Amino acid sequence: MNLCEESSPDSTAARVALWRALHVEVDALPHVFEDTVGLRMLAPGPHWRERGDMDPQFTRPFRASIVARARFIEDLVAEQIGHGLTQYVILGAGLDSFAQRRPEIASRLHVFEVDPPGPQAWKRQRLDELGFGAPNWLHFVPVDFEARASWLEGLRKAGFDEHQPAIVVSTGVSMYLSKEANAATLRQVAALAPGSMFAMTFLLPLEMAEPAVRPGLEMAEKGARASGTPFISFFAPQEMMQMAHDAGFGDARHVSAADLAERYFRDRADGLRPPVNAEELLLAIR
Repeated sequence: MNLCEESSPDSTAARVALWRALHVEVDALPHVFEDTVGLRMLAPGPHWRERGDMDPQFTRPFRASIVARARFIEDLVAEQIGHGLTQYVILGAGLDSFAQRRPEIASRLHVFEVDPPGPQAWKRQRLDELGFGAPNWLHFVPVDFEARASWLEGLRKAGFDEHQPAIVVSTGVSMYLSKEANAATLRQVAALAPGSMFAMTFLLPLEMAEPAVRPGLEMAEKGARASGTPFISFFAPQEMMQMAHDAGFGDARHVSAADLAERYFRDRADGLRPPVNAEELLLAIR
C-alpha cells in the first residue's frame, strides 16, 4: 500500500471491525452477524487476537453489542427495501462492509458512505487490492468534518436525491459529538423526504451501566480521552427520544439492549448478550 499512515482508519473503526471478526472466530454458532471483510482490509497480522483489546472474555459483551447493532440495522435496511427504499446513507462509515458482504441486497440501493477523506481513500484502495472495487451503486462521500464541511452537501454532489426517502445510520459516533451537534444531525435528517428514517446509537451515562461492564466502558472512555477524541455526550433514553421529537421526527423509538438480546440472543446456550444500559439505539421516522 502506498497511502500514508495518517490516512488509515482510526483506532475505533479498526477495533469495531476486529470485534466483528472475533465474533465469527471465537463465539459459538449461530453467529449473530458474520463479517470478516474488515479484518481482511486491516490485515493486522497473525497475532492480532493477542492484543489487550481483543481478549475474548473481557470483550465479550462489547462485541455482542457491536454485532447486535449491525444486525439490527441491516435487517432494518432489508425490510425497508421491501417498502420501496432506494437510498441508504452511512455516516461515519469506517470499515463498514455491507456493500461487499450483501451485494444481492445492496445493489438494489444507492449506498452512500460518508467518512473523512483520508481514511476513505485508504479504504477504497484496500477494496481495490482485495478485488471488491466500487460498483456504480456504491457512492463514497468524502467529508472533512474538522473543516465543518456539510455531509448533506457532500451527498448532493454524490447524487443523493433529496426528494426520495432514505435511511440514514450513525453508529458509534454520537458520544464524540456535542449535544448541539447531535441535535443538528437529527434536524438535518428530519428535514429529508417523508418516509426517511434515522438509526443512531447513543451511550448512556456510565453510572447507569451494569457493574460487570462498567470497568470496560470506563477504560474505553479513558482511552478515547487519551487519544484526543473524548466521549463528550451521554444520553438517557427519554432525553434521546425527546431530542428526536424536537428535531421534527413524528415517531421516535428506543431500541434497548434488552430488545436486541430478545431478538438475536434469546436461544443461545453460551450466555452471550449485549450489556444493558451501555450503548443503545434510537430509531426515528420522518
